[in-house]
Amino acid sequence: MEKALDFFQLACMAFFLVVFVGRTLHLRFGEGINPIKLGVGKTGLRRIVELSFVLVLLVWIVEVLVCATRADFRIFPSSMESPLIAATSVRLAGAGMIALAFIIFIWALVSFKDSWRIGIDKETQGRLVTTGIFSVSRNPIFLFIDLYFVGTFLINGTIVFLIFAAVVVAGIHYQILEEERYLRSAYGTAYAAYNARTRRYLGRGVRQRFRSSKA
Repeated sequence: MEKALDFFQLACMAFFLVVFVGRTLHLRFGEGINPIKLGVGKTGLRRIVELSFVLVLLVWIVEVLVCATRADFRIFPSSMESPLIAATSVRLAGAGMIALAFIIFIWALVSFKDSWRIGIDKETQGRLVTTGIFSVSRNPIFLFIDLYFVGTFLINGTIVFLIFAAVVVAGIHYQILEEERYLRSAYGTAYAAYNARTRRYLGRGVRQRFRSSKA
């Protein structure tokens, strides 16, 4: 089981990096669009928060690789590597959560097409995507990240992965609120209508469905 879960984590990480880098390069050199917009046009706390996410992600990737390869060295104190949970059922639940996360990730990239961005892009604004997975989640990529980080914590069970998950979930929510403010101003009534019928993380608007059935 240990080796299987280690291989699973390495395979998922490799797949994520290949897809992420591949899509970034395709947009940058194939479509002439720079999709990486974290920190661009931001100042103060907003810029710090967005750029800090990049650092957190890089350190998290290294920690996943260190744990999955059973490396002799550690980048955090041994006290932070202490396991909080180790039950096989919990670890398998974490693997299932990551598998679900990647289904959402791929579906989101297919739905996004060339509108995929990391951060807010005010220069080459893409279309408002409301179809595919975006019909049931306004933020499927962010949902993928949350599930991936929480699932990784459940597999490894250490304090450091719990901290990573907590920080990222909170940071993702902050970024979602930032993007929602921009989308309201950029897409106006179209986004307002989309916002009313589709939930922030997952699900259709209950009130919207009720109103539609009454009409």
